Amino acid sequence: MTFIAPYDDEKIIAGQGTVGLEFLEAVPDLEILVVPVGGGGLIAGVALAAKSLKPDIKIIGVESELYPTLYAKICRELPVKGGATIAEGIAVAEVGRIPLEVLRGRVDDVLLASESQIETAINMFLDIEKTVVEGASAASLSAVIAHRERFAGRRVGLIISGGNIDARLLASVIMRGLVRDGRMNRLRVEIQDTPGVLARVAGAVGDAGGNILEVYHQRLFSDVPVKLADLDLVVETRDSNQAEAVVSALIDAGFAPRRLSDQATGE
Repeated sequence: MTFIAPYDDEKIIAGQGTVGLEFLEAVPDLEILVVPVGGGGLIAGVALAAKSLKPDIKIIGVESELYPTLYAKICRELPVKGGATIAEGIAVAEVGRIPLEVLRGRVDDVLLASESQIETAINMFLDIEKTVVEGASAASLSAVIAHRERFAGRRVGLIISGGNIDARLLASVIMRGLVRDGRMNRLRVEIQDTPGVLARVAGAVGDAGGNILEVYHQRLFSDVPVKLADLDLVVETRDSNQAEAVVSALIDAGFAPRRLSDQATGE
């Protein structure tokens, strides 16, 4: 049996380089190609092919900030933190020897993507392009969004390397994206444990256009006085502005809501 390395192999690199050929055949005036980087085989092949056809094209690699292996070789030394990442396809501890030789002098820069940036990019592909991509695929878009001033006004190609993402993980990314965008909100309201108060809370949320998805009335496992209760609500809104309108409506109704899902406040 013969072992074939997934990226540290000349023929694998040559085969992956056809992506660069196809890109320039389709878009001859392409100015920048953004490529996800794991072991380096894909970007090595693409850089070799694209630079041969169009020497002035820019080749930008993108790595997970947890696995900056090529970044450490090309830009400046950084430790590989490792650990769990949504971009499993590019979670490689060391860039390949052959790809690194090919890339020296051919890659123009390497950018790093955070986990939250990659999640946002997965959701953008889904919402805008109706395309399911894995974390490694979304890295290229996440870098362009994070450094948009660098790519503005340029003809940019993004290589999407696959859609191998678990359905449960994708569902979690979607829901986290709704929270991040202010479209799904978790509120806690301290109320008097008397008839009619719950209806007043629901009325205030509804008047502001919010849609209550879940309600949890907490009487026992709480440190509030015995005649009070914590009311936890999951509220769907159009965007963060409407979420603020729901909070304001509750305040106007005499309540003091807390946003448990507000990442900006760290709660």
